[in-house]
Amino acid sequence: MILELIKNRRAVFPAQYNGKPIALSTIEKILEAANWAPTHKRTEPWRFKVVQGDARERLGIYLSEKYLDTEKKPKNIKARKLLEKPMQAAAVIIICMQRDPEERVPEWEEIAATAMAVQNMWLMCTELGIGCYWSSPALISYMDGFTPLQEGEKCLGLFYLGHYDAELPEGERTPLSEKVSWID
Repeated sequence: MILELIKNRRAVFPAQYNGKPIALSTIEKILEAANWAPTHKRTEPWRFKVVQGDARERLGIYLSEKYLDTEKKPKNIKARKLLEKPMQAAAVIIICMQRDPEERVPEWEEIAATAMAVQNMWLMCTELGIGCYWSSPALISYMDGFTPLQEGEKCLGLFYLGHYDAELPEGERTPLSEKVSWID
């Protein structure tokens, strides 16, 4: 049932991954789920760049060095985490949004469509028993230094993927009644 899948979706962080690789066909299935997200005017603004193998190490080095170069008071522990995180993941998907050149819809709608594509990926990962986590550090504004971005393309975050062994905690939400107003 879809509601159970939604309720079971969790952030599983790179430190929790067990190092087992993810098959290319599985990553393609996750991306196919993303491709079916809702999109106003069919702009399909989501763009993904899959980082695997040795490129994960290059991504970690890039993020760590960019952090040290741009942060006014860098912390060594954060630089180390940025360096290590991509290597803990089986793959990292760079999440991008390509702005419609005709600007037929407001930018926020294309960002929302891309977020829905990521939610589809997250739900597919949940169904497949793969851990994932959407990270959006300030460094995403520098991602064009790691991988070329097209004109009008913007990085919205990094989606870490990995197998995990631990039991995930139960989800918690405040009651829906605190968030809904009924208008008759």
